[in-house]
Amino acid sequence: MQDFVTIQTPGTTAPEQPALPQAAKGPAKGIEVTPRALDKIRSGMAKEGISPEEGGLRLGVLGGGCSGLSYSIKFDTRPRERDRVYEFDGVRLFVDPKSFVYLHGNFINPNSTRSCGCGSSFS
Repeated sequence: MQDFVTIQTPGTTAPEQPALPQAAKGPAKGIEVTPRALDKIRSGMAKEGISPEEGGLRLGVLGGGCSGLSYSIKFDTRPRERDRVYEFDGVRLFVDPKSFVYLHGNFINPNSTRSCGCGSSFS
């Protein structure tokens, strides 16, 4: 999963929260997605019947797991009101404001102080 998605903004601060969903075109400030990941996301969305024009991949962090927090990666049919919306070659990623705080820095999260043995949760 480490070459899947990277969320980082080297040498800058996090952008202000948008009031409504906004799509970032081209190289998005704070997120990089590999071409291989884009292919996998497109394939998964097609299998789930999710329209790329309306839906996307939701990246998030949830409370729980043996280390306190766990990653949530799922397809969603549309962005929520306060989501940050990033677009890469027709593929959209949705990140809610609370999750962005934990994901900002790197998806292989340098902000986590420890992770569990199963690798699905962190703190």
